[in-house]
Amino acid sequence: MNACTEILDLAATLPEDSDNALLVGRLWQPGVGPVVVAYHAGALHDLSRLAATTSELFELDDPAAAVHAAVAGAPRVAEFAAVLANSDEALRKSDQAWLLAPNDLQVVKASGVTFIESLLERVIEEQARGDASKAEGIRQALTGILGANLAGIVPGSAEAERVKRVLIAQGAWSQYLEVGIGPDAELFTKAPVLSSLGTGSTVGLHPGSSWNNPEPEVVLAVNSRGLVVGASLGNDINLRDFEGRSALLLGKAKDNNGSCAIGPFVRLFDAGFGIADVRRVELAMRVEGLEGFTMHGSSSLAKISRDPLDIVSQAIGAHHQYPDGFMLFLGTMFAPTQDRHGPGLGFTHEVGDVVSIATPKLGMLVNRVDRSDRIAPWQFGIGALMRNLATRGLLAEKESRPC
Repeated sequence: MNACTEILDLAATLPEDSDNALLVGRLWQPGVGPVVVAYHAGALHDLSRLAATTSELFELDDPAAAVHAAVAGAPRVAEFAAVLANSDEALRKSDQAWLLAPNDLQVVKASGVTFIESLLERVIEEQARGDASKAEGIRQALTGILGANLAGIVPGSAEAERVKRVLIAQGAWSQYLEVGIGPDAELFTKAPVLSSLGTGSTVGLHPGSSWNNPEPEVVLAVNSRGLVVGASLGNDINLRDFEGRSALLLGKAKDNNGSCAIGPFVRLFDAGFGIADVRRVELAMRVEGLEGFTMHGSSSLAKISRDPLDIVSQAIGAHHQYPDGFMLFLGTMFAPTQDRHGPGLGFTHEVGDVVSIATPKLGMLVNRVDRSDRIAPWQFGIGALMRNLATRGLLAEKESRPC
């Protein structure tokens, strides 16, 4: 594999039942700007007259019904195959359309330590103080203390409180255990509005990081009323050394140029796909390096320790509002330990890695990896979007827009 190898596959990008799935997203149309689109019969159709943004679309009383009724008659933008082929940033032609992340004005939130299986690795990061060479020794010591004691524990339960007391007595308590089995979920803002990257784009790692990894996750699309309207795939790129040195570096560990990827689409909830399907999602991840290194990983939502709707309820309510909705990363059970550069050193990214995250009902999200100071700078923000929509006449009152 080399830097110019095509990484996007048409069949893999779409859900296995794409003919029956309601898929909405955004593309960049040269000369126009960001366009809200829906996939239908092999093509992408412009939904701008239904909703100027996906945030606005998700605020409709029944987004799935509205898209279902509008998509066949909406203007056809392009064949999906052509747009997808041009979405690979390494091969992109600037005069042709490409896919963007499917979210726009939504705040991008994330929940961490939601899987017991990955909880140990968070504690290791903390105790290693960001030094990957210490991870294996700490892992063995903690396994001897914790064993399988945490398996099956419901966060916030009486059993969780009992385990907490035992671990404190053994000197093994951690702030990660607090959010892993305590009553309150870890919730943080992952990325600024409009900064997320779509499939095919090159994601970024902070140039000062030497221990980092992808995090394959399901991302929920939630509107301002707290209703989950759909789901997508996401890569919550994580700097293990920064966060391991101090939890107060979480912002720098999680939010850098290009550190958030979502896509390829949001699949709207309807009679054929809903929150019950999300709870059963099995995510497969593959990392391919330019030097021939390959790593496989997986994450099963069936093993999540907090129900997705419980996490949503902790994120929004009387205590916190999101007028434009939010996207919510649900966390991952994947914590890579496969050695890449020597025994006991575990995994870390290299420039040129290709990360693929896939599940049959949501398709596949694929991104190349580079440094955040070498990838394209983020320039199209909220002001630019408002000016663009105003120029296109899409900021009028809903009642004055034709359906």
